[in-house]
Amino acid sequence: MIKLEVGNVMLKPSHRRQLMTWLKRSLRMGERLGDFALTITMRRDGRQVEVRADVHDSAGDFACRSRQPDWHSALREMVRQLSGRLHDQYIQRLSMA
Repeated sequence: MIKLEVGNVMLKPSHRRQLMTWLKRSLRMGERLGDFALTITMRRDGRQVEVRADVHDSAGDFACRSRQPDWHSALREMVRQLSGRLHDQYIQRLSMA
């Protein structure tokens, strides 16, 4: 499950679709881990956009955060961090089994 809270950042529907495309890999890994919930919060503060992702899954909870001058860069960085962390959890779970 994904929950997107854009706050005071304006996103067009095409931007939301683009974000969902970037999240495909992370969603697949989260589904494999089980009990997956992702909450993405966006906030503009002055000239910076802060994006925070809170993840809950069966392997544990964690958060990723990115702060960049534009929403595009902030989301890309956060998605990369998210994908890497989920991959690490997936590998750890496989090695334990």
